[in-house]
Amino acid sequence: MARKPSEFSPVPGLLAGLVLTLLAVVAYSWYIATRISSLRAVQTELTDRNRRDSLQLLRIQNDLNSLGLAMRDMLDPEEHYKLTAWSAQFQRIRTDLDDALRREQEVAVARRTPEQRQYLEDSVAQFWAASDRIFALAANGREEDARAEIRLSLQARQAALGTAVSRLLVQNNEAEEQTAQEVQNIYVAVQRRVYLFLAATLVVIAATGLYLIRSNRRLFARLAALGDERRELAQQIITAREGTLQEISRELHDEFGQLLTAMGTMLGRAGRQAPPDSPVAADLREIAGIAQTALDRVRGLSQTLHPSLLDELGLDGTVEWYLSTVERQLGMDVAYARTGTPATLDHMTTIHVYRVLQEAINNVARHAGTKQAWVRLHHDASGLRLEVEDHGRGVSAGGRRGLGLITMRERADLVGGTIELARPAGGGTLVRFIVPARAGAPA
Repeated sequence: MARKPSEFSPVPGLLAGLVLTLLAVVAYSWYIATRISSLRAVQTELTDRNRRDSLQLLRIQNDLNSLGLAMRDMLDPEEHYKLTAWSAQFQRIRTDLDDALRREQEVAVARRTPEQRQYLEDSVAQFWAASDRIFALAANGREEDARAEIRLSLQARQAALGTAVSRLLVQNNEAEEQTAQEVQNIYVAVQRRVYLFLAATLVVIAATGLYLIRSNRRLFARLAALGDERRELAQQIITAREGTLQEISRELHDEFGQLLTAMGTMLGRAGRQAPPDSPVAADLREIAGIAQTALDRVRGLSQTLHPSLLDELGLDGTVEWYLSTVERQLGMDVAYARTGTPATLDHMTTIHVYRVLQEAINNVARHAGTKQAWVRLHHDASGLRLEVEDHGRGVSAGGRRGLGLITMRERADLVGGTIELARPAGGGTLVRFIVPARAGAPA
């Protein structure tokens, strides 16, 4: 059957909101993960390169300081060594310094201009050229000229190299701070995007929640309307059923009952006309007994279909009559107890209570596997309570879902009462029907 336009389903909208939320979470999670991973890699690489660069610069500075100490010793008048004695030390420092400069160029972090790199290379080359000239003078016996060259040229070049290396260390520290600031800016940008993502996600969740609330309100309103329609339909069905049963009961009582009564009367009159010891008289008496039995059964069936005794005897008297017929017809032992002062109930309420009793007793006879039951009817200011208890097989509160239990609950709803299924202490099933006093007021 095609769905009516008013039958609204929130499933597509909720699924769309869920998909959008999941996609947003996955997309931003991937973005944050990649950004953090790249940041970690960049930060690790820059930190490691900066550390190695600083170590090489410190190595260069240490070599320059060693050269300075060596030149001071070379100029010391108390030293009696020839200048050529320091040639091996200079060569060793030169080898180490060249290696340190080469490694520093490979791991340098600070941005340097070509002029700065060229200046450093030229300064180092000029220093070693001046050093070679000094040792050449010393090798030719010109010690004083060589010392003068050290004072005038070599120490100045060593100081200039030291200054250049110090500037490189300063630049390296500045580059480290700049890199840290860039990383911090990236972290701030990522954090800002995370906040935007959270805000967008909260907006989507809030929109989905509002949509869900609105849909639930519509669904609950629809369910409430359907519940009202169901109760109205159940009331109409039960009312129509009671009317039909009443009509059938009346037909049985009036038509078939009168017909069987007339037959019994005619048979009795015919039997009185026949000789008492004749076979015809015996047959007529037998037929009259059969007609009387049929009449009793028709009357019993009529009362079962529609208990007209409710109008004559009331609920308590009708219950006693019904339980007595149950004991005769079904062979059950039913213990009945009534407490409290009977209240005046409207006709439909008494019918519903009586029908619930019938259904509960029928369930005991069919399903409980026992021939003993207890019926308790209690009246008080709060209303009426009917209990039917057996110690048979038993059924859980949410167990059997037959038509009888559904009908009992529908009848309870019609009078504003409740049906409860419980397991008594001795096992079996306890059916408790509670009718509030307001529902039992006269119509």
